[in-house]
Amino acid sequence: MSQSVERMSRVDTAWLRMDNDVNLMMIVGVWLLEPGITYEALCERVQDKLLKYERFRQKVVQDAMGANWVEDADFDIRHHVVRETLDVPRSVDARLAREALKARAGELATTPLDPQRPLWQFHLVEQYDGGSALIARVHHCIGDGIALISVMMSITDGGMDPPKRKKREQPDEAHEEDWLSEAVLKPLTDITVKAIGMYGSGVARSMDLLAHPQQPLLGSLDMARVGYQVISDVAALGLMPDDSPTVLKGKPIGKKLVAWSEPMSMDTVKAIGKGLGCSINDVLLACVAGAIGSYLREAGDDPAGKEIRAMVPVNLRPLEEAWKLGNRFGLAPLVLPIGIENPVERVYAVRQRMSELKGSYQPLLAFAVLAVAGLLIKPVQDALLGIFAKKSTAVMTNVPGPAKPLKLCGSTLRQTMFWVPASGDIGMGVSILTYGGGVQFGLITDAKLCPAPQKIIERFEPEFEKLLLLTMMLPWN
Repeated sequence: MSQSVERMSRVDTAWLRMDNDVNLMMIVGVWLLEPGITYEALCERVQDKLLKYERFRQKVVQDAMGANWVEDADFDIRHHVVRETLDVPRSVDARLAREALKARAGELATTPLDPQRPLWQFHLVEQYDGGSALIARVHHCIGDGIALISVMMSITDGGMDPPKRKKREQPDEAHEEDWLSEAVLKPLTDITVKAIGMYGSGVARSMDLLAHPQQPLLGSLDMARVGYQVISDVAALGLMPDDSPTVLKGKPIGKKLVAWSEPMSMDTVKAIGKGLGCSINDVLLACVAGAIGSYLREAGDDPAGKEIRAMVPVNLRPLEEAWKLGNRFGLAPLVLPIGIENPVERVYAVRQRMSELKGSYQPLLAFAVLAVAGLLIKPVQDALLGIFAKKSTAVMTNVPGPAKPLKLCGSTLRQTMFWVPASGDIGMGVSILTYGGGVQFGLITDAKLCPAPQKIIERFEPEFEKLLLLTMMLPWN
């Protein structure tokens, strides 16, 4: 029986080849379940639900031009769902058990997946703190955070199967061009599409325009404004100043540490945002900036007057198509005002920086850069993508999860967290996840650049409480 072969998209190829000695492109997550589940039950659920997504049955075969998805004829569920044992006695308290779980998650974040098999693995700790813990590892080339949240929801009790794919009637290259058009062009208006030239030969055409900004933009004033914005954004990507120097930026050693917080009430976050006239994102990101600034202050690295940049993913696909997997997001550089101590002033500074990103084409341009990078040999790709790494201290993502608690194999998913991978020499990943009416923060850091990520995590709630207190003191007319 012949194996099915599918060409990997250019963007996914770029993510596949982004692994290096200090950063692996794996998304790592933890689920805490009560009561515990068995290994056999998890295998049965994965077999029944997850494997209906063809990506999880396919391995990656690289060639000179890129890579292919190929059905793994020797697929064995036992290679992908494995039993995990923490190096602590069962009788230890919850705090020590959690430290052991964090240590193991950090180890797995730096352990490469087997390239001869599909690039994912679930590690089940059957006995953990009165229940079970599940550590999931999925290579970024399979999908982005929004897509993988959708897939992981499918294995929970009552989860939906993926829709049936239509058989392709066009060559891979034509399909790929349509894929890029759908992800990059549809979010733009017709005028914008014409202005930046992303039609016909796709990305190459737009790059030609961006390389020759003196060419007329079809005469329309609106088109000229759009073209100016695009050209300005391209220049900004290349000419962004380096981040303020802090102990968080430097050459990582490749040993990862993870930490996560307890959930905070989402209703309270919404109340603060309403009171200050800001978005939920503004509030959460201000807390991130405050926690990092406080950590640096205690470490003797005064953040006064400093800002750092975090690359923030921007979704470029309709949420109903998340099941299709793959990577369809751009990257936007968000400046975090870590040097502002006043919590309210910091929120408004974050709001201003977020508003500056609105209307920017930088996420779309970053997506185009990733698409082009997927066509290049790895050394050239690394140099191209190094632009993002050199200008940033962190990668940060905010993913909305289900509003109500879920169940897996009859057990309640009481807490969930994930960590984003970082590219190049970036040594910090910040994750914000809403789930079950709460919001929590996760952090993954390089052990050299930030040897105690929990110290930053512990500062999120105090920053949040200061903001809450100050908001309550404001006039409520």
